[in-house]
Amino acid sequence: MPTAVSADNEIRAYPELPGQCRPARFVRVLLQTVLDDLRAEQEELDALAGSLTEAQWRLATPSPGWTVAHQIAHLAWCDDAALLAVTDKQAFLAFLDSVRTDPQAHIDRGAAEGAAASPEDLLARWRAGRGVLLSTLRRIDAGSKLAWFGQPLNVVTLGTARLMEVWAHGLDVADALGVTREPTHRLRHIAYLGVRTRDNAFHRRGLTPPEPFRVSLSGPDNQVWTWGPPEADQRVTGTALDFCKLITRRIHRDDTTLTAVGADAERWLHIAQCFAGPPGPGRPPKTTDTRFGACSG
Repeated sequence: MPTAVSADNEIRAYPELPGQCRPARFVRVLLQTVLDDLRAEQEELDALAGSLTEAQWRLATPSPGWTVAHQIAHLAWCDDAALLAVTDKQAFLAFLDSVRTDPQAHIDRGAAEGAAASPEDLLARWRAGRGVLLSTLRRIDAGSKLAWFGQPLNVVTLGTARLMEVWAHGLDVADALGVTREPTHRLRHIAYLGVRTRDNAFHRRGLTPPEPFRVSLSGPDNQVWTWGPPEADQRVTGTALDFCKLITRRIHRDDTTLTAVGADAERWLHIAQCFAGPPGPGRPPKTTDTRFGACSG
């Protein structure tokens, strides 16, 4: 499911970018970084999907009713929607109006229609669509605002949202195949998206967002990524991998190593999501999960 957050100040999450760069330069550099990482994430999933047998394409994934083919078809569907948003605003707004009454039904239909194609045709569609989208995003003004699901996004956030989706649905594919994917530095983009969508998670449940938290996550190679005021009373700490699984609702809170200090911080870990649309039931705890549980996004 597409993300629902705007991130005009996303550049603040990347203090290691050259300090002498002007803000506009920051955004251009960040956009290219995000798109490079999006391409790498796509290629990693492609390497996995491209070697599958016909039977493996039909394996069930953690998303109820979705096979491996549905997962790849959904990514292709979202890339098509993103390209439309970038190239034809009026057509995209008309598309939004057509799906507004029941977006999940349209998402499921798009996945089912794509999954009905042969694996070769589906892979070809995904590869072609994502290639055109990437090349188009590289050419447009990095500061552009685009209509999107939920609310308008800037280009950097759209690229980050695509990366998040590829990673999350790639996890579903890997789960179906019994494959463990190693975490990479690309998790930083997804983790930041989770931090930026914190208030949205509270709003969706009719709750008033509390004061900002301090979030400190350990990434690959002993990296530490932090967001929020250092003096904040409420905090979340743990691994970036668990945090990213949680905010994409690919893991139950009880199965993470995340630590929350403060009641609101703990509540957030039970409701966090970095995508638009209804949260769904999420994954059940492993103690009650015989194989797969429900997920959304």
